[in-house]
Amino acid sequence: MTLTRRRFLTASGAGLCALAAPTLARARAMPVLQAGPSSAQIAPLPYPVTPVWAYGPEGVRGTIPGPEIRVRAGDRVRRRLSNGLSQPTAVHWHGIRIDNAMDGAAGLTQDAVEPGDVFDYDFVAPDAGTYWYHSHNRSWEQVARGLAGPLIVEEAEPWAGLEGAATREVTCVLDDWRLVADGAIHEESFGALHDAAHGGRLGNTVTLNGASETALPVRAGERLRLRLINAATARVMPLRIDGHAATVIARDGFATAPQAVDQVVLAPAQRADIVIDCTGAPGSRASILLDAGRGEWVPIASLAYSGEAPLPAVEAPVRPLPDPAWREPDLGSAQREELLMEGGAMGGLSGAMLDGTRLDARALAEKGKVWAFNGIAGGMHTRLFRIARDRTMHLTLRNDTAWPHGIHLHGHHFQVLSRDGVAEPGRVLHDTVLAAPREVVEIAFVADNPGKWMIHCHMLDHQASGMMGWFEVA
Repeated sequence: MTLTRRRFLTASGAGLCALAAPTLARARAMPVLQAGPSSAQIAPLPYPVTPVWAYGPEGVRGTIPGPEIRVRAGDRVRRRLSNGLSQPTAVHWHGIRIDNAMDGAAGLTQDAVEPGDVFDYDFVAPDAGTYWYHSHNRSWEQVARGLAGPLIVEEAEPWAGLEGAATREVTCVLDDWRLVADGAIHEESFGALHDAAHGGRLGNTVTLNGASETALPVRAGERLRLRLINAATARVMPLRIDGHAATVIARDGFATAPQAVDQVVLAPAQRADIVIDCTGAPGSRASILLDAGRGEWVPIASLAYSGEAPLPAVEAPVRPLPDPAWREPDLGSAQREELLMEGGAMGGLSGAMLDGTRLDARALAEKGKVWAFNGIAGGMHTRLFRIARDRTMHLTLRNDTAWPHGIHLHGHHFQVLSRDGVAEPGRVLHDTVLAAPREVVEIAFVADNPGKWMIHCHMLDHQASGMMGWFEVA
């Protein structure tokens, strides 16, 4: 029998417990992030509440999304995960350039936390930006049930209030739910191979901050910073705000030169910080619109203007965020690797390796695998590649499939160099990049964070059915 920390503390004698009292007191002071069953009003009234899994403080039913964790760049994040679920779980701190042992990738950097057990996460958040946390065990189900929340790392020197900056900010967690007629989650479709072989488990209800038809209160004249997070397990979200121009100031947490855009496209797990000037009339509403496919823009939420008199408009150009501390890659001495994506419907995958054995497509499908990276259908037995610490990695992502994939690298941010041979303008940094069908994307980064790091598709059914691997920095 494994002697877990909990069993050890229970079995320890009174004298030993007394000696350990100061240590235990410090441990108890760590804030608890409890994962457990809860409920939320996801579908609009008069639909009933939806049973969900959610994060919350100890002894408090969780919320959708989970509680916002907010720190300043360079601060520590300390949370004790308490597992109140019926399944093992773990927490991944998405986008944070984190110590490997704290990454939360169950099966690689830690064992999944069993029901009733705890795990302590303690790490520094080095980079300002918009991040999030979510389950990283059976994530195709656990994230779809609600286990996600925002992690906001403020600039070390405040940006808000400076000339041209936003006067206020709002965190917007977007999600996609597959619900049945009574408002419950459609559980029978979890793990459906048809979904996995296509675009993933798309839902039928899109929420902003855990509710349908959310109205964000605003006042005319404000300049808002919206921190957008796509927490969906499969849906790519093209977004725009009716009658409002948007300026992107950050992607995946990292600052970029301000860029005016007509719409923002977020793959699952991607984030964007946008600035909007609230130019609507007092008492009016402006729809937040989602492209639901084939150019059909549907309202999912709105800006609700108060009846107050307008504030003085901000006339200055949008102020850039501070440049991120990021090491430029040395492409001249870079190690060059390729990540080949194969499989899925209309993909023509003939076979792949699974747990050290080559299987044909039919045998793979019987085991729930329909995708492959570099000829390997998931599994964590085989390393994709190894790179020396502090060397530049030039990685070619080759999407040889009929479906888009949001490829996420743990532990690092990277620069997108080109798409189909055409150089990307400017320098935009990501931790997740959307590769369109048949597209070739070149990325580069300095591998300066040691450890074993996952790389996977963040269409989470794609990950579970083969698009998952790992690389090592040593």
